[in-house]
Amino acid sequence: MKVTAIVLDSVGLGYLPDAPLFGDEGADTLDHTVLKTGVELPHLAALGLGWVPGVHTLPRPEPQGAFGRMREVNPGKDTTTGHWEFVGVYLEKPFRTYPEGFPEELLRAWAEAIGVKGWLLNRPYSGTEAIRDYGETHLKTGFPIVYTSADSVFQVAAHLEVVPLEELYRWCQVAREMLKGEHQVARVIARPFAGEPGNFYRREDLRKDFALEPPRNVLDLLKEGDLEVVGVGKIPDIYAHRGFTREVKIKDNTDGLEKTLALMQEPFSGLLFANLVDFDAKYGHRRNPEGYARALKEVDDFLPRLMEALGPEDHLFLVSDHGNDPTFFGTDHTREYGMLLWVGPGVKGDLGTRESFADLGATWARLFGLTWEGPGKSLV
Repeated sequence: MKVTAIVLDSVGLGYLPDAPLFGDEGADTLDHTVLKTGVELPHLAALGLGWVPGVHTLPRPEPQGAFGRMREVNPGKDTTTGHWEFVGVYLEKPFRTYPEGFPEELLRAWAEAIGVKGWLLNRPYSGTEAIRDYGETHLKTGFPIVYTSADSVFQVAAHLEVVPLEELYRWCQVAREMLKGEHQVARVIARPFAGEPGNFYRREDLRKDFALEPPRNVLDLLKEGDLEVVGVGKIPDIYAHRGFTREVKIKDNTDGLEKTLALMQEPFSGLLFANLVDFDAKYGHRRNPEGYARALKEVDDFLPRLMEALGPEDHLFLVSDHGNDPTFFGTDHTREYGMLLWVGPGVKGDLGTRESFADLGATWARLFGLTWEGPGKSLV
């Protein structure tokens, strides 16, 4: 038996009751994107997405699978927070963020440790705009471009012809060791780029995340149960590469879908766990509803191929980890319900509103006949 879980990163289904605490009351990624663009999603609707409470823009045919939504318990709305909760990890407090940039004394200590005399930027910033606005100065000085976002991240951009890739990775590893305790962040991210002034571009294929390692979770349980645990895209990075038997890199959503499909057709038993990040990284943060709609349509058009690849005992989950309403103000994630669509043998009907993302991991454990005693209530 194979369980495939695909995270449609940031495709939220309406704001959570505690969204006002995050400044996100009124956010609704899916509905607002559909309303703004008129995109049609017949295959997602066929799985029951239109029947989910709060979804008002999709048709409601007789559902082919099970459908619902998930409430996030963890105190945050970032990638790591949601993904850790998927596999049964609850956080007592949110990961630290730096809306004003990182303390100067911290950056001085880091710069000294990596052997540079300065840095550029140091505030929340779009990654593509960071290299556009500071790339030329970086070429002249060699100083790393340091920036963050609304997420708990320390991001370092450097041109491949100025800073060798392994050196950039070393800089990030040094930062990872320093950003613990008082200044703990969820991820340090290496952001290599290339090109000439006026035409800089990120090398997403060379990006590397240095994440905090999560505590024991459902992925460990599956791996210890002699099951394959295959991470596709940025999934292994989010869990600091813990709990996986295989890791598969992807270039974008299109590549991720094709590689996930190929893996579904391989003869192994276990979990295939993929993340499609373009919704979030390319369109949500940049408030581009048209691009977001194209990404949704691409998944919808591809869905029949995924369904055809399911074996008689296989399961497919489509989920989301937070929102990123491309019609909302600002550039931040939005605190929303997570999507929950499930296709499998004998699976059909309304799953309701789940009280935790952790129900997902608990369900995977039960499907494989394993006992998970941590957070989450199995759907079976």
